[in-house]
Formats: sequence, structure tokens, C-alpha cells
Amino acid sequence: QVQVVESGGGLVQAGGSLRLSCLASGRTGSNFVMEMCWFRQAPGKEREFVAGIPTWSGGRTSYADSVRGRFTISRGYSANTVYLQMNSLKPEDTAVYYCAARRGPSVMVHTTPGDYDYWGQGTQVTVSS
Repeated sequence: QVQVVESGGGLVQAGGSLRLSCLASGRTGSNFVMEMCWFRQAPGKEREFVAGIPTWSGGRTSYADSVRGRFTISRGYSANTVYLQMNSLKPEDTAVYYCAARRGPSVMVHTTPGDYDYWGQGTQVTVSS
């Protein structure tokens, strides 16, 4: 089994920054890099793709149009740790942010929630105007 745990949410004013962290652990395999992704869900809305990173180190990260240029996804020293650096936050970024993982290999990022097998509990991000 694989466990996914997020952290780093909170309350921030518009224009501010937050960094979310996510760790996938358990039966990932010691040399098994997982494809990892961030989704978010605002009240009354569907869960939407935010950013993702494939397993292949030469693969391209992917971002939703609404966050491109403001958010950056990256891997930590541990391959199955990822970060989401969120800058220039807007009130419309307010949502519960979920980290998701799936076994690779992958060259390109999957952007549909159904493509991911493992999910965290979510962390709330609130941006005040």
C-alpha cells in the first residue's frame, strides 16, 4: 500500500506565497519513482488538475493554464517527495489541494483524477482579498 500525505496549506493574503509538500511512502519500491500531481477542489466545483511531474527526469512538468507562471512543481531529494511553490496567489486559488500519485513509468503527466491510484487527505489553502 502507498500512503500520500500533504502539508503546508494555510491562510494567506492575495499576492502572497505558500509552499505545499507531499510525500508518497510505503510500497512504492526503493527505486520506484512515482508520477505525482496536484489537484484542487473548491466548494461546489469539480476537482481540477493543477500541476504534475512525470517519473522520467527528462519529462516535462505540466500546469493548468490558470496557474502557469505562478506555481512551480518540483521533486525533493527523496524522489517521491514533491513540492508546489505557489506565488502571486489569488482569491480564486482558494481550495482544498490534493496530492495524488500513480506508478510509472511516465514521460508525460496524466491530468485526469481517475488516472491516479493514491490520494492524500487534502490541505486547505485560503487566499483572502
